[in-house]
Amino acid sequence: MGMVERMLTGALLKYWAKREPAPRLQAVYSMNPSDNIQRTMNLIMPLADPSPLGKAQLVQTLAAAVHEVTAGLNNTQIVHNGRFTIVGDHLVMFSVYDGDFSDYIRDFIYNIGAAFDGIMKFVVDPPRTPVEDFPDEFVEWVRTHDAPQLPYQDIASLNPASDPDLTKLGRRLAVLLDAYPHAQLFSYLAYPGATAAQTRAALEQGW
Repeated sequence: MGMVERMLTGALLKYWAKREPAPRLQAVYSMNPSDNIQRTMNLIMPLADPSPLGKAQLVQTLAAAVHEVTAGLNNTQIVHNGRFTIVGDHLVMFSVYDGDFSDYIRDFIYNIGAAFDGIMKFVVDPPRTPVEDFPDEFVEWVRTHDAPQLPYQDIASLNPASDPDLTKLGRRLAVLLDAYPHAQLFSYLAYPGATAAQTRAALEQGW
C-alpha cells in the first residue's frame, strides 16, 4: 500500500470511527463461576527507553524482584501462569488467572505492588506510584493497557482463504483494530483429562 492509499485509508477509518465509535472492550465478570476460570491478561506497556541500555536496566530491575513477584503470585492463589516478555519496544506481562479482573489487579497491588512501582519508571505514561496508594487508578491503567479479546463474531465472519480482498472487510472490525492496535485474536483454554497432581497421586508418587 502506497502513501496515498495509506492516507486515504486513515481518513476513511477516522470517518467510520466518528460515525460508529469502537465499543469499549473489556472482560466482564460472569455470575456463572465456570465462565471466570482461566481468563487471560496481556498487559502491554510501551517502554520509555527502548534502547538496549534501557532494556538492560529494566531487566536488571525485574531480576531483583523475581523472588518477590513469584511469592506474590503464589499468594494470590488464582494465577495459573504468568510471564514478563519484551516484545519489540514493549514490556508485556502475559498471565492466565481465575475470577474478576479488578480483584486480580488488586491482589497484584497487595502482593507485589512494590515490584510494580519499580517497573513503572520504565514505561510510557505510567500510573501514579506507589500503586498501593492509588489502587483504582492502577486498575484502570492496567485495563487500558490490556490487549482485549476481539469479539468472536467479528473474526468468525471472515473467510480470507476464499476471498482475501481487504476492501470487503467489515467496517466494525477495521474500526476496532484501529482503536485497539494490540488485540487478542483467539485463545484456547481447556483442562487436561488429569492434572499432574492427580496423575502423581494415582501413581502414589507424591511430590
